[in-house]
Amino acid sequence: MRDDNIIKFERRKSKQERRTVGPRRRKALIWLAVIAVLVLVWAYYQFIAPPSLP
Repeated sequence: MRDDNIIKFERRKSKQERRTVGPRRRKALIWLAVIAVLVLVWAYYQFIAPPSLP
């Protein structure tokens, strides 16, 4: 059987353009990450960590 006259319906492959982040937004994200880490460390020692021995 020949497949020359058969139409195959296939979904189009979506083209995903890679979005770049601007330098100002990247710097802001880095600072937010640093602040979040500092807050998490403070919260750990404030509420979760066992008190230090005298």
